[in-house]
Amino acid sequence: MPSAFNFNHPPFDCLSPAERQRVQDSLDIAYFPKGAVILDPDMPALYVHVVIKGHVQHVESGEVVAVYGPDDFFAARATMAGRTTSVLTALDEVITYLLPQATLKDLVAGNSRFSALLFADMSRRLSAVSEGNKSREFLSLMMVKVRDAFIRKPWFVDGHTDLVTLCRQLSDAGLTNALVNDVGPDGQVRIGMFTTTDLRDALLHPTPPGQLAVREVARFDLVAVGPDTELFDALLVMIRHRVHRVLVREGDTILGVLSQLDLMSFISNHSHLIALQVQQATRVDELQAAAQQMDGLIAVLHNGGVKIEVISSLVSELNTQIFAKLWACVAPPELVANSCLLVMGSEGRGEQILKTDQDNALLLADGFDCPDLPAIAQRFNEALTTFGYPTCPGNIMVTNPLWRQPLTAFKATITDWLHGADPDGPMHLAIFMDARAVAGDAALLHQAQQHLGKLFHGSDALLARFASAVDQFSEPGTWWNRLTTLRGREEQAFDLKKLGTFPIVHGVRALALQHQLSAVRTTERIHELSSHHHLDATLARDLTDALQFLMGLRLKNNLRLRQLGEPAHHRVRLSELGTLERDLLKDSLAIIKRFKQHLRTHFKLETL
Repeated sequence: MPSAFNFNHPPFDCLSPAERQRVQDSLDIAYFPKGAVILDPDMPALYVHVVIKGHVQHVESGEVVAVYGPDDFFAARATMAGRTTSVLTALDEVITYLLPQATLKDLVAGNSRFSALLFADMSRRLSAVSEGNKSREFLSLMMVKVRDAFIRKPWFVDGHTDLVTLCRQLSDAGLTNALVNDVGPDGQVRIGMFTTTDLRDALLHPTPPGQLAVREVARFDLVAVGPDTELFDALLVMIRHRVHRVLVREGDTILGVLSQLDLMSFISNHSHLIALQVQQATRVDELQAAAQQMDGLIAVLHNGGVKIEVISSLVSELNTQIFAKLWACVAPPELVANSCLLVMGSEGRGEQILKTDQDNALLLADGFDCPDLPAIAQRFNEALTTFGYPTCPGNIMVTNPLWRQPLTAFKATITDWLHGADPDGPMHLAIFMDARAVAGDAALLHQAQQHLGKLFHGSDALLARFASAVDQFSEPGTWWNRLTTLRGREEQAFDLKKLGTFPIVHGVRALALQHQLSAVRTTERIHELSSHHHLDATLARDLTDALQFLMGLRLKNNLRLRQLGEPAHHRVRLSELGTLERDLLKDSLAIIKRFKQHLRTHFKLETL
């Protein structure tokens, strides 16, 4: 019997050891020459096929719906039913594992996650995948290097410093420990550590604290780890030596101190530590150091199986803190008080996870003047660029006077975007609709949004024209056929943004505008639309699932591209996806098609 079956791919990765053995014992192998019909409606469906070699074309109702390659599986539903309505053909020489019907039924009956991954609707399948990811999260985080955790900067005092002076200095610096520079009895330079725990013991010393040098109570038998030590190993070192802190050394250089509390905080919620660095930053370069940890945080969370909505929420909150702190660093207090700094587009919606581009603007209080504003705006956008946020190709940034206006002037601009001849007007409106205040007077944004709502209120024609952009990137109906039949160099890529997330985001945005909803995040808009009965509950659930799946697929693809040293983009080839990912992509596109049809009917787009 075959012995190399790959259990690392869904849904087989959720099987228990006993279930895997059951699969192993029941497998057989089949060979099909090029052009052979593997399964059709006239044949009994007795086996699930798992491809070892070659490619299999799946045709349903005369349309190619999938092409399966190595490690893909097919005919699971057909095997459960004993028959199929599809035709599956070998595109080249094909070898497959055969999993018998009886074994499949036993697995489905005994393993709910396996069954969900095979047969459930999209929501339950995504839930099953998520459950499988949770068990990897802790292990993934523990494999992060020490240099990626929060290392507190070294803070030194001389060994002759008395304890009262030292405690005053610690209080002023907001610290609970210090590294001690001293010369030992042998004349050699040594490094020690003093903590508040040592202070407890020092109070029992016969010498008064004001006369007691820190060298007398500090500990000099310190334990050190390197910056490339894995967190798990660093934790073991702490446990082994019964210490709560270790030095982080790179050669003779002391990089800082890693505490057990910070280590466990990183594992349980290491986004908190980036937020702490942002709060403590007093200079732009310190803020930059925090911002540049974001991509590492995202990769760790994604690899650990954290849900996409959790990642996007964390990233959005951290970005907000970074933008607000940077604005406070470059803008004088009177400008901050008389303006509202906005982020827009996907950043405004809280759906931009990896840094792609900047979409920001500034609303000014009427009558307020700041002669240095252009230079301040320039410093702000240039700093964000150094932080890793690329400049916006469409120049939607505070350096552009169009996106840096007093409130009354900006209201006039909004009106012109709606009624004027500017071809970019509709897109600018869509971008502004997703605006979110991150610093300054949020009332300025609220007034601008109210003005926009009044312009659209009661105008079905304007709403329909706005909603019609959902078809902006539509392709001919045979695109899925082209995607699934072309392989290798000729294979067409699927644009996850234009054909995937954009129709959902913009369609939901149009409905939110019509019903004057205040939510900005797409999933929150969907929830409000559903709860107020403006959107069918089933369609709302499906749209949420589809959006989160597409966002996760896009993040996975971009993280892979970054590992390869390639620029991030929105395109993915079906051959790069596993069987379940292709199935979920197809499910998502069916949901998008249904949603677009709903929008055409709801806004009467055929009359435009």
